Amino acid sequence: MNEKNRPNVVLIITDDQGYGTVGVHGNDQVRTPYMDRLANEGVAFDRFYGHPLCSPSRAALMTGRYFYRTGILHTSRGGALMSGDEVTAAELFRDAGYRTGIFGKWHLGDNYPMRPMDQGFEKAVWHKGGGIGQAPVRPNSYFDSLLLREGEEFQAKGYCTDVFFDEALAFIEEHQSEPFFIYIPTNAPHNPLEISDEYADPYREMGLDDSVARIYGMVENIDDNIGQLMELLERLGLDEDTIIVFTSDHGPAGGRYNAGLRSTKGDVYEGGIRVPYFMRWPKGMLAGFKTDKIASHIDVLPTLLSLCNVDSPSDLRMDGVDLMPLIRGQKVEWLDRTLFIQTHRGSRPRQYHNCTAITQRYKWLGYPSTGGQWDFETSSTDPVMALYDLEDDPGEEKEIGGQMPDLVAQMKRDYDVWFDDVASDWQAGVIHIGNSAENPLTLCRYQDSEYISELPHGWRVKIEQSGTYALRINREPLNGAGALGVQWQGKTQKNLLAAGENTGRFELEAGDGKLEIWFELEDIGRVTFSSNLTIGDVEVDYLG
Repeated sequence: MNEKNRPNVVLIITDDQGYGTVGVHGNDQVRTPYMDRLANEGVAFDRFYGHPLCSPSRAALMTGRYFYRTGILHTSRGGALMSGDEVTAAELFRDAGYRTGIFGKWHLGDNYPMRPMDQGFEKAVWHKGGGIGQAPVRPNSYFDSLLLREGEEFQAKGYCTDVFFDEALAFIEEHQSEPFFIYIPTNAPHNPLEISDEYADPYREMGLDDSVARIYGMVENIDDNIGQLMELLERLGLDEDTIIVFTSDHGPAGGRYNAGLRSTKGDVYEGGIRVPYFMRWPKGMLAGFKTDKIASHIDVLPTLLSLCNVDSPSDLRMDGVDLMPLIRGQKVEWLDRTLFIQTHRGSRPRQYHNCTAITQRYKWLGYPSTGGQWDFETSSTDPVMALYDLEDDPGEEKEIGGQMPDLVAQMKRDYDVWFDDVASDWQAGVIHIGNSAENPLTLCRYQDSEYISELPHGWRVKIEQSGTYALRINREPLNGAGALGVQWQGKTQKNLLAAGENTGRFELEAGDGKLEIWFELEDIGRVTFSSNLTIGDVEVDYLG
């Protein structure tokens, strides 16, 4: 297949939407005609799985690999730093001659070499952190958001989802004669639940509570934008030649319709990890084909590479499988497989903590509903486990582990092999300091500092050049006299700061390790910040 005949790709992932917030999955309140159209005119997977939290799902989507391998652990506090060495979908499609763009939420690292433009996206309109309004950019709003265009901040005009889609549509028009790979990861319907009354009021009038009305309004706004995308593709004559993928990252945050699935975001029960997954390509796949075969975000990249005839390096290891035989309705024997899903807080992978192994029929779980607990201790000899038969009990109401001990033992062994494999690869991504690609840079204390026992303990960094560095710490409102402290490579340095001062100069040697930076207030000593605020953030400027 020559380059001009390769299909375009538009990959859309929403945040916190979950399985049940789409009309085609039985929700008769939310209005999603274009999402429904993608399902009805394409291929719909009924049992498609994400991870319980944002970044693990996004890492799997971008790499085709289990998230532990990529350096991801969870979503903040040092847990959402994907290694800059990971090979992403954007890099593979770029190297195959595609124009690449991201428009929305990245959440896999805000500093070089982990930013989207470092990872294969030539055009990047994005925001830092886990969401608009979170550290390191506070305050911020879904309306007229402060965003980034590649590495430069700009003040957008309008609602964030509209801005992301408008930028994506402009990119399509600019590159309509070339193959393109576009990634649209919306920040909506993640909180804060900001949406115009035009979208929320119709749901309030249905008698829905304000939070659900806002969420459904945010989803309807996404749906409207998908409609505009489809209309543009049709107008430009690109509809037949474009693959549109639609999914979400995990289950909904909070209680609302979820098609009878148990629990919500953060859990490894079905309600926390089942998500919509629709693929539409008029020229290349069946219309209206539905399958109950299990699949996951790790399968998306290998499938797209196959559909688009894009090669990947022979030594690149992916965990996902090519779903093309299924989505083209080929008569093949689809062997049963086991998917492994796990996400938890903390500073390292922890065996059995909020995990599950899923086959076509059965589901084994370890310590479910514990993922939000820091420093959680699991037993290596007698872990808490559960087993469900999803064929007979999709709502996970009847635990059957006591009736099938051999199956419990076998699925535990399968999980153990998987965990030993993927956790042995885990190494959080490293921020590079002193590189011209990003100087100065901001070290976000809440998002990127490693947290132990829910307190920050410095950043994992590589200082590329020895020399003088200016460090400017955000310490407001603690404006009294004190000192700025730095510990690096076993050496501690301090600069005295007068009241109101926030900057010191330090001589730092090149090397790898954990960089600790803190503020000491004269009256009380070292001050520790732990909340999702910008206080404690540090701007680092290599001076030479």
